[in-house]
Amino acid sequence: MSTTRTGRPRLRTQRRPGSTARDEILDAASELFTTLGYAGTSTRTIADSVGIRQASLYHYFNTKDDILCAVLSQTVAPTLAFIPSLLSATPTLTATEHLHALAAFDGDQLLGGAWNLGALYLLPELRADRLEPFWSDRERLRQHYLAVSRAVLDRTGVHEAAADLPFRLVESLVNMWSVPHGPERSELPMQVADASVRVLGILDAETPALRRRTNQVIELHSGPG
Repeated sequence: MSTTRTGRPRLRTQRRPGSTARDEILDAASELFTTLGYAGTSTRTIADSVGIRQASLYHYFNTKDDILCAVLSQTVAPTLAFIPSLLSATPTLTATEHLHALAAFDGDQLLGGAWNLGALYLLPELRADRLEPFWSDRERLRQHYLAVSRAVLDRTGVHEAAADLPFRLVESLVNMWSVPHGPERSELPMQVADASVRVLGILDAETPALRRRTNQVIELHSGPG
């Protein structure tokens, strides 16, 4: 006789996407923070949107700040998890290939979600020390961009001051959220990846090969899709 458990049945109708209650809370918070603002969103509003009691929400998060920190982490965690795939790619990626794939993947994370989480970077509440875990992860990602960009600059001879531009270019995609869904919007992350290496002195003639390599690496990491 099988002893496999199917898990505890839901006691409510699921209102939000997600495989767990925590995922549903984060989806609701993402929508509310980006539409009502952080200050205009209460934990009760989040709980009501999920269809749970406010007390149940605190089983997953101690404070509203913790929810915001977890929401913001979704903008950097996937790309940080992608970096090992870049470092272990076979054949080994050049610095230019690495940067192009990094920017394309990161841009897709910022532009491809259900909510414009990158816009939350502009919230005044983000400067609080209590959100340090998010800022630490974001700085880790920025430093990786800088290291790879400097390696590209070693090849092209462009001034080192340009090294921070790729990271800034990718983050600028949050301002393109209003572009309607469709082929033009889907192409934006790849276009920003092209711009990220171009601004460091890489010639346009290299773009087709870079795009092919980027697509290969991302597909190996994410699977066909």
